[in-house]
Amino acid sequence: MSMKPTRRGLLKGSLAAAAGLPLAMSMEERVLLAGAAEAGEDASRPSAGRVQPRSKGTLPTGKLGDHEISRVFLGGNLIGGWAHARDLMYVSALLKAYHTPEKVFDTLQLAEEHGFTCINTHPNAGPLIQQYRKERGGKIVWLVQGFVGDDGDLSGIRASIDQGADAVYIQGGVGDRLVKSDRLDLLGKAVEFMKKSGKLAGIGGHDLNVVLACEAAGLGVDYYVKTLHTHDYWSATGPDGTKKDNTWCDDPQATIRTMAGLKKPWIAFKVMAAGAIPPEKAFRYAFESGADFVMAGMFDFQVAHDAKATRKALANLKRERPWQA
Repeated sequence: MSMKPTRRGLLKGSLAAAAGLPLAMSMEERVLLAGAAEAGEDASRPSAGRVQPRSKGTLPTGKLGDHEISRVFLGGNLIGGWAHARDLMYVSALLKAYHTPEKVFDTLQLAEEHGFTCINTHPNAGPLIQQYRKERGGKIVWLVQGFVGDDGDLSGIRASIDQGADAVYIQGGVGDRLVKSDRLDLLGKAVEFMKKSGKLAGIGGHDLNVVLACEAAGLGVDYYVKTLHTHDYWSATGPDGTKKDNTWCDDPQATIRTMAGLKKPWIAFKVMAAGAIPPEKAFRYAFESGADFVMAGMFDFQVAHDAKATRKALANLKRERPWQA
């Protein structure tokens, strides 16, 4: 009689093999296998039918304007096909192939059922978000990246708001570019536009100068989206100790000092350095360093694990910066 292999059987076999060859496995392989075993076979399966928010667990939350936001929420780069995969050129196509509309809906539903209440995406995800809300009955808060043209064009931000964006902020790369080119006038125009549209005005940046320049100019930014991560992972530096392009927060300590003096919400992103740092460590570091929220990309099969990592990271924090949201 033929026996069809099951996912559980394959997992057990993998774990048994792993136990026999612990030194041959990479850290990534150990973490993935341990996470899969801990989460269980049904961890990546949403409830049948329409979404049942918090049915699989709850997470601590804060307030961003009128919206209740889980302290950790979803980043949307993965579902859009953007990934910092070092020199692996096929990853973007792989992400797009994996994230069919149905897979995106499952991921969002799982997120809401495990207590995540928000996702940040590129504006082009608007149709998917609206279809998810209609078909699955989802209530996830939609935070959208805003783009500003070199001529000051803000039509993309208006389009996102018209599509149902709950909140908008100026995307990090845009913030970096406009500050570097000394076009704070365009950032000021964007802040004014977002506020007149009834939205909080957020500004993103990888470069700490974005925060410093906006504050010095008195632009009235309501919240910041700023990178933060440690540099203790192997691809952060080259053999001679120089930084490589696998870092997104050049000076974490300077970021921590600067944000400590601001009484505004801070959403930290790239906290896992694009997958190089485990979520438990990355989340705790961000919160103990003063971040009010963490934006973290995750696949459907990582949602349950990341929810548990969120609760663990927020337990017994040694935090000096008061919560600003």
